[in-house]
Amino acid sequence: MDPETQIEDAPDKSLYIFGRDVSKIPCFRNSFLYGMTTGIGVSVGTFMFTSRPQLGMHVGMASFTLTTLFYWFHCRYNFSKAQFEYAKIRKHMKDATIYEGTEVEEALKNSAESV
Repeated sequence: MDPETQIEDAPDKSLYIFGRDVSKIPCFRNSFLYGMTTGIGVSVGTFMFTSRPQLGMHVGMASFTLTTLFYWFHCRYNFSKAQFEYAKIRKHMKDATIYEGTEVEEALKNSAESV
């Protein structure tokens, strides 16, 4: 038997919400993990402090929601900012390959040295 025939691909077990694979969404996993951890911790802490289970669940759910949303927006902002910077770098790298060995490259080097 060939080793290639023995290897089978693992089935795709990712979660789809509204037809979109959530494992491919940037920041999704971390946002929910931080939200769940914070929600559980705050819920247990509130219950231990007040001995009121309903209040503990309400405070835990509120902290889960707020933490998830805050971290989601924070992470997506940083992700978008990084994507913008990568696009600028890609453009400059493309321009550098186009201008390589031309008079424009010499002019850019001279202007950079004068600054």
